[in-house]
Amino acid sequence: MNKPGRIIIHAAVALAILGAGLGGFYVLKSSREAPPRHQREEPLPIVRIAPVSIKDMGMAITADGTVRALAETRIVPQVSGKVVRASENLVNGGAFKKGDLMLEIEPDDYEIALILARAGLREAESRYQTALQESRAAVSEWEKLNPGTKPPDLVARKPQLQAALANLEAREADVKKARLNLERTKIYAPFDCRVSQEQVDRGQYVSAGQAVATVFSTGAAEIVVPVESRDLAWIDIPGFTSRNDKGSPAEVSADVAGERLTWNGEVIRIQGKIDERTRMANVVIRVRDPYEKIPPLAPGQFAEVKISGRTIRDAAVIPRAALHEENTVWAVDTDSGRLYIRNVDVAYMGKYGAVIRGGLKPGESVVVSPVKGVTDGMKVKAVDTTGLGDGS
Repeated sequence: MNKPGRIIIHAAVALAILGAGLGGFYVLKSSREAPPRHQREEPLPIVRIAPVSIKDMGMAITADGTVRALAETRIVPQVSGKVVRASENLVNGGAFKKGDLMLEIEPDDYEIALILARAGLREAESRYQTALQESRAAVSEWEKLNPGTKPPDLVARKPQLQAALANLEAREADVKKARLNLERTKIYAPFDCRVSQEQVDRGQYVSAGQAVATVFSTGAAEIVVPVESRDLAWIDIPGFTSRNDKGSPAEVSADVAGERLTWNGEVIRIQGKIDERTRMANVVIRVRDPYEKIPPLAPGQFAEVKISGRTIRDAAVIPRAALHEENTVWAVDTDSGRLYIRNVDVAYMGKYGAVIRGGLKPGESVVVSPVKGVTDGMKVKAVDTTGLGDGS
């Protein structure tokens, strides 16, 4: 075989081998299954939740205030003189019942004045009787001489009779005034009270109008507590939120002498003006017989007030941390694991959470932890915080 023939044969064999190799590679590539692709799953955001319990709820408004006496007055004598008697209770902190004698001013001068006034009254009565008899005699004489005609006033001695009557009335007033002044030498307690200040001792001369003591009533005490305007709707305030004479009941608590004591109180009124700085309304709570317990609820004591208000139907209490933008919560359906943005009706913001009266469903929970990029219906991984605290 010549040389050109061998070259052709070698080229054909090389091409055949190359073709067989390419064909085998294609067959192997076609028969091999591609490995499955695994998509990377994004982790779900973890949220802390608190369950929602919906039920009828009696509102309770809590606030703090300072106890003050229902009435406080200065004891001021209406007559002057030397103090001859002073009760041993007329000291700071001393107690009196209504009508108890507190002090007595020397009565001698006033007794003498009463005797003189009575003497003047008897003289005036005598003059009046004389003028009256003279008037009757003059009228009788005129009628004998002038039958059927009315006597003139001067003949009937009416001016003299009127002057005698006026003098009699003046002397009666003198007796009444002297008697009053004598009675005023004794000063009695105006009501059940305790002394907060005293400025008098036995033997001291006091003047009319000079304060000798300051006392406050022990029959009742009052506490003025600030309440937000929107919360007033939940309590009965006579003449303001209710036409009834009886206001909402209240419980007053205070730490006294190392004890935590409570007293029953009642909402009686609201003060006339809203505070211009805080825009809060001042509600007045009254406690009757604050000195009935030992130790008592004394004026100046700091107290906590819990007002029992009206009932809200189908309400829920949620932690403050669950509330966003004043009226929005993130509710979680624990069955589907999805988060929903809800607008709610906030009835009251209390010390321990927000009272919601609409916008939540039974069986839902609310998110109490921060979440980034919240969208309505997003999937989340919920962790129940019941019993673990929620940061509210």
